[in-house]
Amino acid sequence: MKGEAIIIYQKTGFVANITINRPDNGNAVDMELSQELADICTAINQDETVRVVVITAAGERHFSSGTDPALLAIMAQKQQMKLPSGTKAILGINQPVIAAINGDALGQGLELALACDLRVAAETAHLGLPQIISGLIPWDGGTQLLPRVVGRTKAAEMILTGKIISALEACEIGLVNRVVPSKELMPTVIEMAQAMSLRAPIALRHAKEAIRKGLELTLEQGLRLEADLYLLLQTTEDRIEGIKAFLERRQPKFKGK
Repeated sequence: MKGEAIIIYQKTGFVANITINRPDNGNAVDMELSQELADICTAINQDETVRVVVITAAGERHFSSGTDPALLAIMAQKQQMKLPSGTKAILGINQPVIAAINGDALGQGLELALACDLRVAAETAHLGLPQIISGLIPWDGGTQLLPRVVGRTKAAEMILTGKIISALEACEIGLVNRVVPSKELMPTVIEMAQAMSLRAPIALRHAKEAIRKGLELTLEQGLRLEADLYLLLQTTEDRIEGIKAFLERRQPKFKGK
């Protein structure tokens, strides 16, 4: 793997694809990977042609095994060492993000997936936040993101026991949206991403904003945010195109304006 990119970034049409490329290391997160991921996420926000983002990993065994053990060893010696965050970068992406969980997503690996808006898992994958077993707690968003996705009770069970669950159980509790055979994972996710990319991009971003920010607000505040974002959409060219396409019984051609 030496000399190869640790993250592969590609664009197909309106869909951006991020692939963590450290299969020999369990696609573990270290400082270099987190910094490169942050740079890519920043570039995505500046690219008006990107409407949907897919995040996956190389190989079939791991989406990400978590924080790189070598880095954990250094952290044990240097208690003030800065930790490599990946979730902040993903959470900062304006466009919808789909995680294609090709293998086990453990510890910080699951935290990366939790930062995405949708999650599709291969049926062979396992998911968990086992940090408590090593005397640690999730620190890259797990204690905050998991309860927001599956509810407080299930999140507490997974975090406090370190329990690792199957992809099927993850789907049953709402941790992932769908479970598919490994060979069907990327075709399924790409089909979802391409279908979403044909929607009005401004509406996609506003819908994501309403969902994400609304969770931090009271119901009254959330309803006000939703109404404000809806009104903003009335000023866009895409709104006019959507109405015309409906009246003309054709597929709309949105431009993101």
